[in-house]
Amino acid sequence: MGPRRKASKLQPLVGSGEGEPVMRPNEPKDYINEMSHEVLCHIFRYLPMKDIMCMECLSRKLREAVTLYLRVVKVVDLCAGRWWEYMPSGFTDSSFLLLLKKMPDLEELYGLHPRYLERRRVRGYEAFSIPGVLEALQACPNLLGVETSHLELVEAIWNYMPHVHILGKFRNRNGAFPIPAENKLTIPITAKIQTLHLVGVNVPEIPCVSMLRHLYLKWVRLTKPQPFKDFLCVSLRTFVMRNCAGPTNSLKYVPLVTGLASARNLEQLELVRVPFLGGLIQHVVEDSWRSGGFRNLHTIVFGACKNALEVDLGYLIITAARRLHELRIQPSLTKDGVFSALKMAELEFPQFETLHLGYVDEFLLQCKMSHSELVKYGLADVIENPGIITDIGIKVVNEVFTNIKYLLIYNCPHLHNPHHWITDQSRWSRLVDLTLVRCHAIKLESFSQFIELLPSLEFICLDQMFREPPKGCARVGLSAGTGIGVSSALVSNQNSNNDNDNHHHHHNEANMPPAPPPVNKCLNKLNLQETITIPVSKMCGCVFPGKGKTPLRRCNNVDVSVSVDQPKAQVLESSCEKSCQVTSEQIKADMKAAAESSRRTGSKGITTETVEAAARPGPDSRTIQGTGSTGTASRAGVRPMSASVGRVGPVAATSGHVGGCGRVVVVTTHRATTTTDRPVGRTNDGTVGPSGAQSRGRETGTRQSSCHDGVDSRETRGVTVNHASTTPAVQMGQGERQHAPAGPASAVCSGLQQSHGRYEDFVPRRPLTRSCTRTSSVSLLPETARPRVAVRRKRMADKSTSTSDPVTEDDHVQVLSLKSKNLVGITLTNCGITDLVLKDCPKMMFVHATRCRVLKQLQVESAPIVNRFDYAQCKKLEMEQVLDQILRMPPERNRIIYMRPMHQVGTMGLALERQLFQGPYPYHIAIVHEFSNPPNIRNKVRIRSWMDTIANISQELIKYEFFPEATRTEDDVKRFPKYPWGRDIYTLEGVVDGAPYSMITDFPWLRTLRAADPNSYARYDFEDDENTTIYAPRRKGQLSADICMETIGEEISERRQRKRGVFQRVVVLFLHHCDTPGEPVDDDYI
Repeated sequence: MGPRRKASKLQPLVGSGEGEPVMRPNEPKDYINEMSHEVLCHIFRYLPMKDIMCMECLSRKLREAVTLYLRVVKVVDLCAGRWWEYMPSGFTDSSFLLLLKKMPDLEELYGLHPRYLERRRVRGYEAFSIPGVLEALQACPNLLGVETSHLELVEAIWNYMPHVHILGKFRNRNGAFPIPAENKLTIPITAKIQTLHLVGVNVPEIPCVSMLRHLYLKWVRLTKPQPFKDFLCVSLRTFVMRNCAGPTNSLKYVPLVTGLASARNLEQLELVRVPFLGGLIQHVVEDSWRSGGFRNLHTIVFGACKNALEVDLGYLIITAARRLHELRIQPSLTKDGVFSALKMAELEFPQFETLHLGYVDEFLLQCKMSHSELVKYGLADVIENPGIITDIGIKVVNEVFTNIKYLLIYNCPHLHNPHHWITDQSRWSRLVDLTLVRCHAIKLESFSQFIELLPSLEFICLDQMFREPPKGCARVGLSAGTGIGVSSALVSNQNSNNDNDNHHHHHNEANMPPAPPPVNKCLNKLNLQETITIPVSKMCGCVFPGKGKTPLRRCNNVDVSVSVDQPKAQVLESSCEKSCQVTSEQIKADMKAAAESSRRTGSKGITTETVEAAARPGPDSRTIQGTGSTGTASRAGVRPMSASVGRVGPVAATSGHVGGCGRVVVVTTHRATTTTDRPVGRTNDGTVGPSGAQSRGRETGTRQSSCHDGVDSRETRGVTVNHASTTPAVQMGQGERQHAPAGPASAVCSGLQQSHGRYEDFVPRRPLTRSCTRTSSVSLLPETARPRVAVRRKRMADKSTSTSDPVTEDDHVQVLSLKSKNLVGITLTNCGITDLVLKDCPKMMFVHATRCRVLKQLQVESAPIVNRFDYAQCKKLEMEQVLDQILRMPPERNRIIYMRPMHQVGTMGLALERQLFQGPYPYHIAIVHEFSNPPNIRNKVRIRSWMDTIANISQELIKYEFFPEATRTEDDVKRFPKYPWGRDIYTLEGVVDGAPYSMITDFPWLRTLRAADPNSYARYDFEDDENTTIYAPRRKGQLSADICMETIGEEISERRQRKRGVFQRVVVLFLHHCDTPGEPVDDDYI
């Protein structure tokens, strides 16, 4: 078949005799046929194999060139460099053999990734099978290596062609968990392979493979009882073992660790759910470090290793200090002692950059299987508790790793005050990226101060942080913030919102002690009186040994007892956190009042000096010696005191606990020995009624204010402070109450002066944590000390309440204020903040907020170049307020605002258009309504690419063509009170991937550019056109503002004649309505 010829014009030629023109076609040259075979073969080197084979049927010359090329080619890639794709389909055993027979010099075959291979040939049936592929490969005598991803094919190559190398990275593509039984691979000792990635495979053992450099095992079941018996890979550089089903006996991992030590070039070590013997790595490092074992590690990852000890991790870190640059530590090893020991080692880590504390593998976070199911499928039996590192430990982190750039902290509930992490020796001067996930105890104001002090910080990512207090906590005496309170026994809702949230990710999270059963206080029927043992895990920063949850710190030894008769107790103003409801002046006054009241009542026998002779402790009581890191109790003026732990006999006693700043709260409780389904409380007339019917004065629980030293004052189960002289309040009538005199004393610091009957219905369930902040609706003053005022309050219909009763409490205001000279962007996910304030962020470029349930407002004080705002599934977002804040920013950048509202916009859409187009906003504005569900981001992404072009055209005209610039002042707003409010508003509508969209805008130039024909710069390799997106500039060839201005010349002249100016900047509001039924749609893009 000859080359195709183009029809061309007939050229006149002068004839021989008469001079008449003779028409003869002017044939173009056939450049392809004029090229030599060598040149054509050179061109073929840049074409995919599929296209080369298609050349065979175009001409005889090309067929000859293809045959010659295949005869000399040495390297062939069947996937054209796309290793993640499959090879062309349609091959059979015979056709594949025919192809490879044409390549006798073939040495390396890449991209042998068949979508499906038969295990064996079938007579009379043309298929693509493993024996057929082997036969074709054996037809290439010079074949050195093959790249494939097929498990059975690679095993056949190892068995029948052992001299052939496995090129590139072997990654099997059919991995899954639970591990499929059909996925099997036996690795021979002679395997010539450098990189082996196995996912969801059954492997008998890992033998000695001398060439292996990178071994990645994920969901691999090791079937032999001693799978590492012969493990020795001296060339190994990467060893990753994640969630594998191996032997449960820790001793069987000894040859694995010793084999890793023999790999002198090992650079990356990741062990996740590997139950190696505790202390084993320490001893192996001691034996091998002089000969280079583990010296070249740059990445160390420990996750859910059941028996791993601090010394194992510490020895690895110290040995690899010279080259270490990334470290991920599992929660059980995330503790102060590790970093204190590293500090004492006085090492330098010159290349260290990345630290991940409380590391939990992604599989465990995303897996929906229970712990028992994972163990059933062969994974190690590991229960991981949250990390117990404190502010002191984080402070030491930067003293050890001075060059740290990336810090990620996951689920460390003992971190409180980040601004305490910065000291003269720990300045975090190079920290660029900060990610905090589920660190619920971190205080918001302290975090804002910390951000302001970081000189190089660019990116912040907060996930499940600063969660809002549960609704109703102030009504029943709960402490706000961490889901741990003192009066959950008052309500019947046992499955509160906080319980569910605390156990969302881990079935074994041990942040809090278990709750005691609800208490029935039917004192008319049962005259038993018992002391409630109030849980205390921390009292004024002192940590009790034996709990196994908090590391021991150096501090003054304090015997826990109660003393409030110190007349000159001093509490520094800076020592009480600002998020408490009371100020330091109130605390001073309260302490003084409590001290005076205790002196006045001393003659009546109700002093704290008689406390030690109170109720007799039970037979297994013992004294606790407290240790703490901050000495809060001593600073607050509290005398040494002793506490008894254990059972207390059935006599009435007062359970006292120490407040966050050393104050004393005395609580008298009476517990019956029987319980009912619903707690029953006592009404004023002495009758028994449900707890929900009690007066608010009775429901008001004990509150405390946390200290500013970074340790929340909490209460630990089993600690009681014994008091005498508590029965007089009980011997008064059951229905009577002693009313405290009106005064400044708060309910927290009222001491013994307040009535014990006030607390007779108060039963603690869980330990107290952070107090409600200053915006809480419940005052700290006693209910009887202030007149009741009928106030009309907003009623919220939230389901996330801690009581069974309807809640009349507005959302707890939590303001995240950002001030940073280098901050580029912040990402918020599932955070409990209500307000975001950009105080002074000169380099801030984006704000992303996703699933922030109570996020409502944005305040922009100074963030001139921020240009992207993403608000997705924030159900209470006040769209009008947020848009007003953004559009009032000086027009220094084009801005795109992406929102996924959780409610129907409906008629609000018209009000929104009016607000944006009529308002004093000096931008061209576009409002895009997208209705794709599941969400499609094609329009959103494409808009970013061309909205700048529209603005650039206007800027060029204003700057160089003296085009009039539009203004938008308050006078303009008054001048145009009706539609179209002084703007040229039009609507574009269409369908993208089956979903309609609508765009209301006053963008200039856009309509003309969309309607224009493609120019000479048009590119058709781009998949979009006007049928699949709003505007496709590449398809039109409109690649820059200069090119576009050639197309819109008429519109420019028309606007100039009409004296219609343009704005230099544009704003796009992209509203995605996939979540508007109120149910959030799962989306991989957010």
